[in-house]
Amino acid sequence: MRSIGEMGRASGLGVSALRFYDRAGVLVPARVDPATGYRWYAPEQLDEARLLARLRQAGMPLVDVRLVLAGWSAGDTGVVPRLLDGHLRRLERELADARGALSAVRARLGAEEPSMNTATTTAATTAARLTLPAADLAAALDAVRFAVSADPELPVLAGVLFDVDGADLHLVATDRFRMAVARTAATGHDGDRAAATVPTPLVDAMRALLADDAPVRLTIGADGVELETQGRRVAGQVVGEEFPDHRRLTRLPEGRRLTVDVPALRRALHAQDGDVCVLVLTDTVEVADDRAAASGPAGGSTGDRVGVNPGYLLDALAGAGEEMVLEYLGPKAPLVLVHPDVEDVFSLLMPVALDA
Repeated sequence: MRSIGEMGRASGLGVSALRFYDRAGVLVPARVDPATGYRWYAPEQLDEARLLARLRQAGMPLVDVRLVLAGWSAGDTGVVPRLLDGHLRRLERELADARGALSAVRARLGAEEPSMNTATTTAATTAARLTLPAADLAAALDAVRFAVSADPELPVLAGVLFDVDGADLHLVATDRFRMAVARTAATGHDGDRAAATVPTPLVDAMRALLADDAPVRLTIGADGVELETQGRRVAGQVVGEEFPDHRRLTRLPEGRRLTVDVPALRRALHAQDGDVCVLVLTDTVEVADDRAAASGPAGGSTGDRVGVNPGYLLDALAGAGEEMVLEYLGPKAPLVLVHPDVEDVFSLLMPVALDA
């Protein structure tokens, strides 16, 4: 017999997904301990779970997944191929529709390219030369590094945006599911706005040089960036594509502000064994346990419930003190995490749909 954690690792399904498929009656564990509620799976259920993972990866609706699993377990060689072929035809139709819609979007963006360029973050056309303390730049890099994308299909997000606007240097990173922004003051530049995306390896090389509070000279140009401090220097090329306009993405209405007990929230998140957990937002921010997530808020309290990736939330809490501020705008809006004493450093975290 496998525990739910062992089953999740062996099958490729997350623990929260296994709980969902149990509640939906799709993959019911062979045994549930009546005292603890722990789920246990029989050895023969592993192949069924792996097949379920593949079908969901292919985007098959749950109603068809049920029929495929039922037909497969019963040895029905007729219904399963028909269901698979029908799903493939549906995907091909959806892909054709998506291509048509994206073609229309590309055409519209092309027609509006001159005005769109004023809203996107463009590469620096002239060199911006800045001076700032190493400790300030190190803190800003540490505040955003966790949100850098590792998706090879999106190289434009595989780095940190260095955005110079007057006396302010903004650092921005996003992997689409979260975004981190930090601002620090700099001197030496009083020209036009300049921006460039610094690739991740170069960002890490820069950070390695920032060991004390010595002054740092930073040059951001159209072709590359250079950082020099205490006679040591690192330089390299920038990403050649435009980074999304972070000013537009972070222009959000004011939400309900809640104080977060960071140590307590960290402990609760570390106890989670899945890729989704439920936050209960009342006067405080708490993590619902398994049974509370299924039936309602923890401890019977009333409050808003929002799903998050616990690992992503832990990343956002790294380096925080005893308290942070969480701004809640609504169940489908980003959660905003702000350091109470440094409001120029914040991160956004997209919620996870609880009915998914």
